[in-house]
Amino acid sequence: MNLDFTAILPSLPYILKGIGVTLKIVIVAGLLGFAFGIVLAIFKISKSKALNWFADAYTSIFRGTPLILQLMIIYYGLPQLIGFEIASYTAAVASFSLNSAAYISEIIRAGILAVDKGQKEAAMALGVPGERMMRDIILPQAMKNILPALMNEFITLTKESAIVTVIAVDDIMRRSYIVGGDQYRFFEPLIFAGLIYYLLVISLTMIGKVVERRLRQSD
Repeated sequence: MNLDFTAILPSLPYILKGIGVTLKIVIVAGLLGFAFGIVLAIFKISKSKALNWFADAYTSIFRGTPLILQLMIIYYGLPQLIGFEIASYTAAVASFSLNSAAYISEIIRAGILAVDKGQKEAAMALGVPGERMMRDIILPQAMKNILPALMNEFITLTKESAIVTVIAVDDIMRRSYIVGGDQYRFFEPLIFAGLIYYLLVISLTMIGKVVERRLRQSD
């Protein structure tokens, strides 16, 4: 076995800088996907058939096609239509947020439908407007129920962010690959990248458990 992890020690700071790039993509895409996911979830439970159709069609398309295909269409294909190139970071955030919105919308929809109908009936009896009822009564209760599922989606997004290496984003994975190419030894830097992703996932899992515990205590 020709393994020597000490050979990549000088390159570790370079690889570690990729954590910031990865987290920046994941956080921005996660927030945008969450916001759009709420809109789609509301569309899905709306009385408007047009909104229902749009939300269902959107979800079907983005859940039914590979994420890497969506990423490459936005980065390589879209410039053909709009006439100018899209920055790799922008393409990564756009594809991840659009894809996450489809999954998050289903999670939120399920959470909204799981809220006791009595809450809605009581709000209507008190004359609470529909928009305010959704914002102040229904959504907060739904969020408590779907937090574990949302955290799982965020964790999945963190791991899947590694595919941005195909469009030359200098994230953890690409930096590890570059180090491997420079030193003609890929196993060590890629294992190190795997360790970073594993620690990120473990950290997110712990944060999710803490938040979930606090929400339960606030009930």
